[in-house]
Amino acid sequence: MAMADTGPKKAMNPLMREWKSLLRVLREASPFESFEHVILLTLSVLIIVITFVATLTLVRDVWDLVWTNQINPNDPAEFQSVFGNIFTVIIALEFKSSLRLSFFDRKEVVRGRTIMLIALLAVARKFIILDLQKTAPLELLALSGASLALGVIYWLIREQDSHIMMRKAMSESVGAND
Repeated sequence: MAMADTGPKKAMNPLMREWKSLLRVLREASPFESFEHVILLTLSVLIIVITFVATLTLVRDVWDLVWTNQINPNDPAEFQSVFGNIFTVIIALEFKSSLRLSFFDRKEVVRGRTIMLIALLAVARKFIILDLQKTAPLELLALSGASLALGVIYWLIREQDSHIMMRKAMSESVGAND
């Protein structure tokens, strides 16, 4: 009976794996692609800083509300502020994720669907932090129209992407059968 190897496995550190992937992408890139990658890396670092600061601000605000016992479920302004900050962090994380995918998957610089998703999140954030008592009806109508338009565009892009993926899968399966 063979003994199983119980020694420590050499798992690659995730940071080292990312670094090696980064170097591989930069080695294989053309000069223009390298320029795009440097810009994407710069934006990624900036978004990481912004996300970190926004998260610290969110934690501090929630801590202050809890510590000073000022959480009042009847005061929507507090919840609007907290959830507005949460959405800010979510938007930053989504943007960072799209930049990472663009970098490593060699997609377009930023995909249209991702831009629409981020815009929808921003409009949703605006609705959450909106004070309905002080907001003009035309502003609500404009935000609703923007939300509807972004949703339709997002849906159209998603449908187009799914049709492209289906055609690609069908052509690959036909090619495999030959």
